[in-house]
Amino acid sequence: MPIDPALAIGADLGEVRFAWTPSDVLLYHLALGAGADPVDERELRYAYEQDLRVLPTFATVAANLRTFEPPALKFPGVDIDLAKVLHGTQEIEVHRPIPTNGEAVARTRIADVFDKGKAAVLVQETTVAHADGNPLWTARSSIFARGEGGFGGERGPSQQVAFPDREPDAVLNTPTLPQQALLYRLCGDLNPLHADPAFARAAGFDRPILHGLCTYGVVAKALADAFLDGDPARIRSFGTKFAGVVFPGERLRTRVWRDDGRLLATTTAADRADAPVLSDTVLVPR
Repeated sequence: MPIDPALAIGADLGEVRFAWTPSDVLLYHLALGAGADPVDERELRYAYEQDLRVLPTFATVAANLRTFEPPALKFPGVDIDLAKVLHGTQEIEVHRPIPTNGEAVARTRIADVFDKGKAAVLVQETTVAHADGNPLWTARSSIFARGEGGFGGERGPSQQVAFPDREPDAVLNTPTLPQQALLYRLCGDLNPLHADPAFARAAGFDRPILHGLCTYGVVAKALADAFLDGDPARIRSFGTKFAGVVFPGERLRTRVWRDDGRLLATTTAADRADAPVLSDTVLVPR
């Protein structure tokens, strides 16, 4: 079905009520590779319920932890084949540190639809409030749907982060696990692109790829560990643009610049000649 921006833009995708527990947070952190050194006090902040602190990127999975079916992309004015879809951008703004357990309400709308010619970009915005009404976080994301452009919509803005013209302040090398996508899918993203070799080949990949949001979380943790004393509660917002895929087991290389109180970063696949993975990454600390 062609995309109809008149129906899609502003469409209310409804309200979702959900809850989470410390075990859910621990599963998410372990799926990112936390706890690799099980006697490191800072690692145990992610991997043990005593002094547990929640990485803000948990917000990307919190509402889907009880999801047992692959996702569908069928909204008002939009019906897209899942095999054509890649994550475009993701940003989380945390209004206060995420508690280790809670109940919340998420409300999502389609904020915009852009026509890139050979592809379409859908922008979603989700606001989440605690059951007591206090805001928790706002998430904004875009998905890139190959072959779904050409419907006559606006092309949309092209926004790039201005990086300092100097060498990075740090270069972080972070491993991923060969089984990382199989672990991460237990957090609610059951897209077969990340587990089924035949599905991945049909989508144009040699083998299943790592979830973009897993890479997003891995890099957020690496930045918190290197620059924020391993305290994820010090992250106010974290956003990125997905520039390429990661295959489970590859090493990530993240170059980081301090700039006006922010951390700016790019991430590449170190084992594939530094192929771009994340670009225009911005972490704003509290």
